[in-house]
Amino acid sequence: MHKQLTFKLLMPLFILFAAVTFFSCKKDDVNNPTPNLPDLQSRVTSSVSGFVSDENNLPVSGATVKVGSSTSSTDEYGYFSFRNVQVVKNAAVVTVTHSGYFRGIRTYIAEAGKSAVVRIKLLPKTNIGSIDAAAGGSATAADGLKIELPASGVVDGSGAAYTGPVTVSAKWLNPAADDFAQIMPGDLRALNTSGEMRTLLSYGMAAVELTGSGGQALQVAPGKKSTVSFPLPSTLQGPAPATIPLWHFDEEKGLWIEEGSATKVGDKYVGEVNHFSFWNCDVPANYVQFNVIVHDDNGNPVPWAVVRLTMVNSPFTATHGITDSSGYVNGAIPANTDLIMTVFGGYNCGAPLITQTIPGSNTNISLGTVTLPAANMATVSGTITNCAMQPVTDGYVIMNVSGIPYRYPVDNSGAFSFSFPICAGNSTVTIIAEDIAGSQQSTPVTHTLTTGANALGNLQACGVTTSQFMTYTVNGNPYTFTAPGDSLYMSGNGTNNMFVVGAFQVTGNRWAQLAIERNGIGVGTAQEAYYFQSSDINDSTRMISPPNIVNITEYGNVGEFISGNYNLILTGEPPTNQTYTVNGSFRVRRTW
Repeated sequence: MHKQLTFKLLMPLFILFAAVTFFSCKKDDVNNPTPNLPDLQSRVTSSVSGFVSDENNLPVSGATVKVGSSTSSTDEYGYFSFRNVQVVKNAAVVTVTHSGYFRGIRTYIAEAGKSAVVRIKLLPKTNIGSIDAAAGGSATAADGLKIELPASGVVDGSGAAYTGPVTVSAKWLNPAADDFAQIMPGDLRALNTSGEMRTLLSYGMAAVELTGSGGQALQVAPGKKSTVSFPLPSTLQGPAPATIPLWHFDEEKGLWIEEGSATKVGDKYVGEVNHFSFWNCDVPANYVQFNVIVHDDNGNPVPWAVVRLTMVNSPFTATHGITDSSGYVNGAIPANTDLIMTVFGGYNCGAPLITQTIPGSNTNISLGTVTLPAANMATVSGTITNCAMQPVTDGYVIMNVSGIPYRYPVDNSGAFSFSFPICAGNSTVTIIAEDIAGSQQSTPVTHTLTTGANALGNLQACGVTTSQFMTYTVNGNPYTFTAPGDSLYMSGNGTNNMFVVGAFQVTGNRWAQLAIERNGIGVGTAQEAYYFQSSDINDSTRMISPPNIVNITEYGNVGEFISGNYNLILTGEPPTNQTYTVNGSFRVRRTW
């Protein structure tokens, strides 16, 4: 499956040569010996949007997303959007946080007048083992990633020595994986020890987090070092150098920072680190800028087209990006390297629509416009009206293609029209029209795309309310969360015996979570409540027997809604053992 990071950055399918600082139209000789010291101070107004998914490619709703000083959250499709925010021009950073996952971070080059789009796939914090802090030891993941801690080598957030059990949460990021570009942080731009900007060739990454018995964050103690063994994919073991620079990820800058080195030992790279975050085994490289515009046969821009560039002499090494609403994509490619550019119709298409050789160059390449063949193009059009049959001017259509969502806005007359490349793997789609102002949506419409015109007619965004809320009283005091001002979400993967309905303030500190039994759920069922937590209760609480019940009053299909009401009795910590009576209701969109 192909993947997308941004409209403006070319990201890898296998090993990424990432974008670097923005170039003007002047051609730049990459052999110029002048140090490439980046400008990380200049700011620009930028717009960025995208989708967030989990490890199963399901949308993550209710994730917190930060760009610059602005904060938002993902909707039921995992979608977020920022308009006109101030960001660092040469390293704008999108940061996604969600409980149980490592931070998802994407870096992009912000250009005036252009928007960025990203797809971020979150990595679950997988417990690979426990280590006694006093004695030291190691924890090894099933894929071979190994973390070794020295004796008495861990401190807590205050810098005090920690001597209890250390939970090691870690994840190896395989550069050979299809989703590597979606799961890795940043865009593989980096600062070397001289402060120069480089693009990196990755031989593997690791995300590592240490926590104590109380869930507190831990770090390697000053003066101590931890040894990390990075698995090396079989396809890279031959060309892998004997030693390789190590780089850690700076989450504030959104860039990799060179620090130390690792040595090739058998089928692994082994190196020492003095703190934990994301670490990366990479070879730095020079680059040139590349851009291309993708149109259909009628001269219309094609958004969401997948553009991939592969080294002629190394077919597994590629850069990859997705066109924006104007059909444009740009980024960085290896200098002086012959490439093959392929353009795909989407994530589910195995055969390219265009194949073209790109000769190596030491100057920037602007390829101009390429046209996709008419035999593979569908033009989808229609209108959206509200419950009063008036045009929806604040709305959009979501087109779901084999589980991958695409979002298209309406114009001021309520009309939409877009070009979409089709293939055998993505011709059957589901379309939903949404009226943001009216909090209404249409029922899902299934359509088989055909080449040429696909006129859907009018879609009435009516009949299914999209309102989401979580309300409750605590000992008679009322509290409310309401979308879109607040973020409402359903968390779970459909396999555990419980799920969580949650809410939080996008611009504040209030939050609440209700854990509900999953087994046997349906309209009219009474489900056990496992726990209720809220920032409105300044106490550590637990449920009081007999079981507290959540009554399910609505249970739609995935993408529709679940609602219910609950009456709970909780008790606080001793010695006061305060009793809390919680009564409330909720309605959120199902994500599984």
